[in-house]
Amino acid sequence: MVRRRQRERSVWEVILPDADKLWPAALRRLDQLIDDEALVEVIAVALERRWAQSRRRGRPGTPAEVVLRMLVLKHLYRWSYAELEQEVRANLVYRAFARISCDAGPDAKTILKIALALGPTVIQRLHQRVVELAIEAGVTKGRRMRVDTTVVETPIHYPTDSSLLADGVRVVTRTMKKAETLIGRGRRAVRVRARQVTHRVLEILHAARSPKTHEALVRSYRRLLGTTRAVVREAETMTRRIAQRVRTADARTRRDLTRLQARLRATVPMVRRVMAQTAQRVLHGDTHVPDKVLSLFEPHTEAIRKGKLVKPTEFGKLVTIQEAEHHIITAYAVHAHKPADVSLWIPALDAHVDTFGHAPHLATGDRGFWSTANEQAATDRGVRRVVLPRTGRKSPARRAHERQRWFRNGRRWRVGCEGRISLLKRRHGLHRCLYHGPDGIERWIGLGAITSNLLAIATARGSP
Repeated sequence: MVRRRQRERSVWEVILPDADKLWPAALRRLDQLIDDEALVEVIAVALERRWAQSRRRGRPGTPAEVVLRMLVLKHLYRWSYAELEQEVRANLVYRAFARISCDAGPDAKTILKIALALGPTVIQRLHQRVVELAIEAGVTKGRRMRVDTTVVETPIHYPTDSSLLADGVRVVTRTMKKAETLIGRGRRAVRVRARQVTHRVLEILHAARSPKTHEALVRSYRRLLGTTRAVVREAETMTRRIAQRVRTADARTRRDLTRLQARLRATVPMVRRVMAQTAQRVLHGDTHVPDKVLSLFEPHTEAIRKGKLVKPTEFGKLVTIQEAEHHIITAYAVHAHKPADVSLWIPALDAHVDTFGHAPHLATGDRGFWSTANEQAATDRGVRRVVLPRTGRKSPARRAHERQRWFRNGRRWRVGCEGRISLLKRRHGLHRCLYHGPDGIERWIGLGAITSNLLAIATARGSP
């Protein structure tokens, strides 16, 4: 049964009547800020949709306000779910902030399941409500807008062809061994080739260090591809055996076999793609393979080049961060495929108008967003000062335009968006997403933006 708020008596009233002095000032301001019925209602409605009778039946679940506050704590201090459970249970201030008080707090697994149930759409609604709180508090009025893009890395290792083939062999073999324990051994037992694959990977690693050993590198890759090909053939045979066994198995065994069969059917095609792209690069010398697989566990990962000297290629997803004055993140977007920055300008303007009801007085972005059409689109929507540095050679009139004081001040203010992105990565962990899947990266970025906005609003409002 879904509950919205915790009704237990506060532990502060029972044990420590003067415990308010233990609260950090920032946490006290956050506590007052998120004590909002609309935020709690968004989570409560999402939890009610998990099961048909969640609103009226079942044991009392974790209150929606407890879920909200624990997620804020998690992303405020960059804790894991296990660390969140431990810290909240051991610290009286965190217990009071999370509204747990004298009741038993939820464990890490419970919070994880609830967070997965919320989904990116619910997180987006929470973010919109937090932006509304900033507008109601007078922190931002949408007079200025700046937008930039960044890469949020996915939780994968550096993708090399040999490591991806080794991952494929390991995952497929592990799945087949689990299926073998349920359906029994066939004419041949599932062969574990972990040692053989490790030897091939080490040979490739050693041969790749010197250009003189290219023939040995190719020879090792051929052996590794042969081993992977043999594992894939065994997986196809195992899939057929599972399909035959499912017909006569009991309900529990059928459920387990169906899950293993689905895993094999999802993994084997990706392993085949890895084999194809490895053969294309190593044996034929073609490095431009479209839709290259960079991870078997996070297949949505893309290789993105942002022109950084230290890290020329990043593996993750491109994210747009849109900001108004006083460091309020008004919108964020995770792109399924890397778009050109120039195509993101008009959607950013429209999102700003939808949020505030009017166009910004000043709109700015880096030179990647510039185009004549984008400048005209901003002017047509009512933007008085459009600060988009032009790329390429500039005419004398354009140089004079960009040397105006308001244009230079707008460029200086735009740089703050890069500082905000850096702060998001350092303080809230947006440099690397620790959630899995496309929905996971949207939840990770959304919760980071929500926490950042709450801190910005609390700082602007000052002490309570």
